Amino acid sequence: MALLDAVAGAAYVGRGLGTWRRRPGLMLLGAVPALLVALVVLGALVALLANLGDLVAWATPFADAWAEAVRGLLRVGLAVLVVIGFLLLASVTFTALTLLVGDPFYARIWRETEAALGGPVPSSGLSAWRSAADSLVLLAIGLATAVGVLLVGLLPVVGAVVGGVVGLAVSGWLLAGELLARPLEARGLDRVARRAVLRGQRARVLGFGVATQACFLVPLGAVAVMPAAVVGSTMLARDLLGEADVMRPAGTDLPPA
Repeated sequence: MALLDAVAGAAYVGRGLGTWRRRPGLMLLGAVPALLVALVVLGALVALLANLGDLVAWATPFADAWAEAVRGLLRVGLAVLVVIGFLLLASVTFTALTLLVGDPFYARIWRETEAALGGPVPSSGLSAWRSAADSLVLLAIGLATAVGVLLVGLLPVVGAVVGGVVGLAVSGWLLAGELLARPLEARGLDRVARRAVLRGQRARVLGFGVATQACFLVPLGAVAVMPAAVVGSTMLARDLLGEADVMRPAGTDLPPA
């Protein structure tokens, strides 16, 4: 059942991507801020990769006297975990920064999705200060998780694999929470209330987040997927709250422009 729920959650990404066919102009609006932030993140990744060898050697001076094979295995594994940790942190900050930079664009995508799905468009929301505080909490959790992944990666042999899997799952969960924040906040749910809703459908939320995160790992995938994820998260939020009964039939999520 959990696996089926996770697959169902991942399907919301596909439904969001279908909006590119129906409303390409609207989706392009959401691709612009995603592209700008992606270029900044890409530049930081290039700088990290260029200095990764020196960074790992600096962090493991105790291994200088080890056998070459063992030292190489340790440093390669640590290098992999550093990159995974960076991608994990980047995924959290990317979503938060992109939603912040492109807020007017994503607000429009969200409103038009809500309207097309039927029923009144919610507008209560939370205060700007409360929303900012929630974003800072999410960023702190993301940073702590990235450090945790790096520590797991120090485990012999299985560290890199376990750290990668854990990192993907945790980053997917955080990513889903950030994307679902707008439609849930618009219905007056604060961070505590949102967390309770997400935990009630943990497998479906995780499936959506991991699928989105996996798309983000594809070069420039975030540019195309970010606006689609906003559409998908709006649909998912309504389903989580039991509002599916006011939705239009599948295939009419957004009318053509």
